[in-house]
Amino acid sequence: MSVGRLIVCPTPIGNLEDVTLRVLAALREADLVACEDTRRTRILLDRYGVAGRLVSYHEHNERARADELVAQMRDGAVVALVSDAGMPLVSDPGLVLVRACVAAGLGVEVLPGPSAALSALVASALPAEHWRFVGFLPRKRGELERVFASTETLVAFESPRRLATSLEVLAARHPERQVAVCRELTKIHEEVVRASAAELAVRYREQTPRGEIVLVVGPAPDAEVDISGPLDAVRRLVEAGAKRRTATSVVSDLTGVGANALYRALSDRD
Repeated sequence: MSVGRLIVCPTPIGNLEDVTLRVLAALREADLVACEDTRRTRILLDRYGVAGRLVSYHEHNERARADELVAQMRDGAVVALVSDAGMPLVSDPGLVLVRACVAAGLGVEVLPGPSAALSALVASALPAEHWRFVGFLPRKRGELERVFASTETLVAFESPRRLATSLEVLAARHPERQVAVCRELTKIHEEVVRASAAELAVRYREQTPRGEIVLVVGPAPDAEVDISGPLDAVRRLVEAGAKRRTATSVVSDLTGVGANALYRALSDRD
C-alpha cells in the first residue's frame, strides 16, 4: 500500500485571488483537508470548485488529531494542512502535525504562498536585509521593551486594542524610531501608515484602528542598546562548547538583541 504525505498549503490572508495554482491543485488532490475553521476554508474551496473533505485541526485538538492524521497517511492518505489565513505554523497550528509526520518518516511538502509578515515587511519600506519575526507582541512591559531592543527590523502581529499601548512603550524609549502599521493587508480597506513611534502612538491613542494589524519597527541603533550582558552570555555558551551561531541565536531569542549584532560583536572582540 502506498504511503501518504502531508502538504502544507498557505491560504490567502484576505483576497481569495491570492491563492496559488499549486495550492488549488494540492487541495483537489488531498483526501483530507485539515483546517482551523472548516467554515472559513469551505468559502475558499467553494470559490474554486474544490470538493474537499474537511476535518478540524486547531490548537485545542492538535495532538489527538495529529495521531489520527498520521495513521491515515500511513495508510496512503494525502492530507493538506491549511490555517485560516497565511502559512500554517507561523503563529498558527501545525507544528505538532509536522513533527509527527517527520517522526513517522512521512513526506512533508511545503508550498509557497501568501504571508502577512513578508507583505508587511516589504510595504514598510524599512530595512529588510536582517529582520526578526516575533509573532504576537508580549503584553508585559518588560518583555515588550526587550523585544523592541532588537537591532534588526522587527515584524510582529498586534491587536488593534493594544496597538496604542505598545507604541507608547516604544516611543518612551525611542520616539523617533521609524514604524509602519500595516492594516487589513490585501483587503478592501488595506492601509499602511509610516511615521515615527511617537507620532503613531498619538494617532492610535486618539482613534483605535480596526482589523488585522502587522507592526513593522525599524532597527534600534546599536549605540542605544547595551549588549554587554547578552554578549557575555554568548561567550559563556561558546566556551561551554556551543557553536557561535547557535549561541547567538539562543541569546537573541531570550533578550531581543539581534543575533547578527551579537555575532559581529563577538567576532570584533576576538
